[in-house]
Amino acid sequence: MLANLIYSLALFLASPVVAYRIIRHGRYRRGVANKLLGLSPSGAQKIHEAAKLNANSKQCFWLHAVSVGEVNLLPSLVEKLRARSPDTVFAISTSTDTGYDVAVKHFGEDAVFFCPLDFTWAVRRTLRNLKPSKLILAELELWPNLIRIADESQLPIMVVNARLSEKSARGYQKFSKLTRSTFARLTWVGSQDQTCAERFESCGTPAKNIAVTGSIKFDDAPTDRNTPDVASRQQWAGIDPWQRVWMFGSTQEGEEELGLSVYQELKTLHPELRLILVPRHPERFDTVARLVEAHGMKAHRRSTDHSLYDSQWDADTAILIDTIGELPHWWGVCQIATVGGSFGDRGGQNMLEPAGYGCAVSFGPNTKNFAEIAERLIDGHGAVRVADKAELTDFVRRCVSDVPAADSLGRAARQVIDEHCGATDKTVAALIVVSNSHRAAA
Repeated sequence: MLANLIYSLALFLASPVVAYRIIRHGRYRRGVANKLLGLSPSGAQKIHEAAKLNANSKQCFWLHAVSVGEVNLLPSLVEKLRARSPDTVFAISTSTDTGYDVAVKHFGEDAVFFCPLDFTWAVRRTLRNLKPSKLILAELELWPNLIRIADESQLPIMVVNARLSEKSARGYQKFSKLTRSTFARLTWVGSQDQTCAERFESCGTPAKNIAVTGSIKFDDAPTDRNTPDVASRQQWAGIDPWQRVWMFGSTQEGEEELGLSVYQELKTLHPELRLILVPRHPERFDTVARLVEAHGMKAHRRSTDHSLYDSQWDADTAILIDTIGELPHWWGVCQIATVGGSFGDRGGQNMLEPAGYGCAVSFGPNTKNFAEIAERLIDGHGAVRVADKAELTDFVRRCVSDVPAADSLGRAARQVIDEHCGATDKTVAALIVVSNSHRAAA
């Protein structure tokens, strides 16, 4: 009850901000019934019927991924789980509009729903109607009521690709009287690395329930540029063989300005250089387009503009990817990559996608969200960390003027990826074993 009161108060206090974003950006409008009331009987029936399985033999795995990054972990995991457990229904929930859209692309609309907010009535209704046999959480999305009610229902609660930052761990430990029981209820945690495993244990998860599986993101890193998805985007961009494409992806506010300033400093001396910008949040697409134009350049927008294949992509045009779900394929278009979210307080974004393609990869000073991955790439000479505009300018300049050195950086990145693959298979094996043992114990 206390959690419900806290959530209600938080929702009331946040309502002006929520209302503004609904009106200004159209956010939070979708899935309101699912979020506030839980999954309806008809919604659950749609998920089960879409699987087209024998009702007497099937079980249901509920997989929750909060947004796009976590959703993108699931396709390979579900594919391998389905191969091991073909009589299983897979229900996918997410919390954001962009996460929902990407999940629908991967799994179909009938299998996807918005996760209920952590009100007891919404959680109970979802569990009652969906009737899952397992709750699988991607990375870390621990809501006290959801975890408690699932545990009381004897539902295995598993965290895959588990990640817990030092800052978050300190916060949970500070309020351990409130949070420790939530961590203690986790049936199994597949940690990305030993450091995260130790943090989960320090927050209350029993050591026997924790395993180090590695990061699924290494397995999901794309490694082949010779695919229709990449080729179609290369054609749309109208890239000539002599051009060197630099992409600044998953950018946050302030990073597009940084990228444009670096590009304008280099483009005169290096006319072969081209720029692609990929903002992280859809509500900033128009703002970034205006910023490009304020720099005296044309923003060629992916969502509305024609292909550049039959025209000239010149040095005064920046391609703006103002669509959702295409980022992994666009990394395969560039030779030089800078991963955004790393020059402010965001903590960085996934740098494995450009590394997998063999790009010359750079990122800023703050990669706390991907600390282990960033350090592995740096230690393997597969990425460069830059501190500021001067160092970023120098990085891009070297990648353009010394192509063999840039290619060597990309090959090293690919080698790091190859050395750390296998987390998905370890995770799937553990999920099946833990599920079977939990059912036997019940």
